[in-house]
Formats: sequence, structure tokens, C-alpha cells
Amino acid sequence: MAGPLPTDWFLPPLVAPAGVHRGGPARDNYWAGVWSRFRGNRPAVLGLLLLGLIVLGTLVGPHLTPYHYDALALLQANRPPGPEHWFGTDQLGRDTFARTWMGGRVSLLIGLAAAAIDLCIGAVYGGVAGLAGGWVDEVLMRLVDALYAIPFLLVVILLLVLLGSGLRSLIIAIALVNWLGMARLVRGQVLEIREREYVLAARVLGVPAPAILWRHLLPACLGPILVWISYNVPAAIFAEAFLSYLGLGVQPPRPSWGSMVSAASDLVRLHPWPFLFPAVAITLTLLAFYVVSDGLRDALDPRLGAGHGPAGRG
Repeated sequence: MAGPLPTDWFLPPLVAPAGVHRGGPARDNYWAGVWSRFRGNRPAVLGLLLLGLIVLGTLVGPHLTPYHYDALALLQANRPPGPEHWFGTDQLGRDTFARTWMGGRVSLLIGLAAAAIDLCIGAVYGGVAGLAGGWVDEVLMRLVDALYAIPFLLVVILLLVLLGSGLRSLIIAIALVNWLGMARLVRGQVLEIREREYVLAARVLGVPAPAILWRHLLPACLGPILVWISYNVPAAIFAEAFLSYLGLGVQPPRPSWGSMVSAASDLVRLHPWPFLFPAVAITLTLLAFYVVSDGLRDALDPRLGAGHGPAGRG
């Protein structure tokens, strides 16, 4: 699990100039600057394009071949890539092209769903801890520290034993481990933001704590939350691939990139293509996410300014 990200330089300008309503021109100018800096980072833009192509492939790829991803054809087993089977076939004669894109659909679903659950749990948990402060913050964060001390694989195995096998159980198991970093991140942000003038004014006016959390604190954490999600999605995809390689992930007949790599690993020296294509897909997807994450992190840093524009490090 990745450690908490730096939190002091993600914050957008929260106090608008006199006469300018928050969420109006000042806020719009901030996000326009974010988009401008991101566009100036060429590796990030290329990573975003690559990620878009991968997502598009998972949506339309299985429909580009006449072969169903799970159709058995033992007489066609271990065929090399060719005009009939573009990525070849596996040991059961199934079309690797269709299975690679269908497996990508499953792997991306796991990554996105796990990240969404992380966001819901971690943002609320960390927001409550930071806003409450005192002994409530102390108890909640000591619980997070205790959970961090438990090995990732052990927790996931125990959860899978309790929840049973299946795609839903795998998503829940990964998400229930990865939300800890989100909680720490949001808590650190809230501890800083809660002392700002508009939050103190809301407290003086008697605005309820849940309203302060949802209307003021969590929206102000949007930048670091976006960066954390962009890191967490590939982390969940890699976790699924690792668990599937150990036989704890997605179960047949549904494919995923990790389960395809695991199934083809025994014959990789004789017939490498059922192993090679999903492995390359995992690598490219993780690379695209991490490059986009770095670009997004740099774009959200208001101190970088034009340093990362077209003449910057992109």
C-alpha cells in the first residue's frame, strides 16, 4: 500500500478576492490553469491517450473477433498469432484477443470500483477525524495505524475466506484494505483547512458539522483526492493481478489479466503469447495511470506555474 501523499501544496485558492464569489471566476481560473499545465505535460497527455485507447479496447475489442472469449476449441489449442486468431489461442483453444480485452474490462472494473469504495470510506473517515479533532481524532487514527500494521495479503485472504470467492468479494477485499491511505490524506488536509476563515465563520454561524464537512472541507480536498484515486486505481489492478496469480483472484470462466497470466505461466516457454499479451496490457495500463497521476499532481501544484508548460519537463 502506498504511503500518504504530500498535502501542503495541492490546495487550490479557497479564499476569493473581495467581491468575487467562491466557485465563480477565481475558482474557474484555477481549474483553467490546472488544465493548461496538464496539457503542457506531454508524457501525461500521451498517458491519457494511451489510457483512453485501452478503455476503448476493453469496450469494443471483444466484439471485433467472431470468437467468444470463453468458447473452447481444443483442436485450436496453442495456435500462434495469425490472421484467424490475432493474439493466438491458449491451451484450451480460446481466442486470446477476445480474452485479453474482456479480461481488461474485468481488471479495470475492479480498479475503478475499489477506488470508488476507498473514496467513500476514506474521505468520510478522514474528514470526520480531522474535523472532530481531540480524542475522536486520536482514536480513529490509532485504529488506522493498527490496520496499517497488518500485512496486506493476510487481510485480503481473511476477507476472501469470510466473503467467499467471486468478483464482488475481491473488490470489497481490496477496497477494505486500500482506504487507509485516503483516510490519512483527507484527515491531514482537513486539519489544515478547518482553521481557515470561512470554516471558522461557518462554525460561528452554527452550521452543522456534517454540512461543513460536505460543503467546505471535502470539496477543498478535491485536488489531492483526484491524485490519490489516479494512484489507487492501478494499485488495485496490480493487487488483483497478484492475487489472481496466486489463485485468489477472479475465478474461471471469467477472465482477468491476472488470471490469464497465472493460467499461461506454466507454458510460457513453449507458448508465450497467452502470457505475453495480458502481461503487456497490465504493464501499459499501470504505466499510463502513473504517468497521468504524475501529470495531474504537477498540474494541481499552483507553485509550478508555467514551469511545466510546453517548455517544461513535458
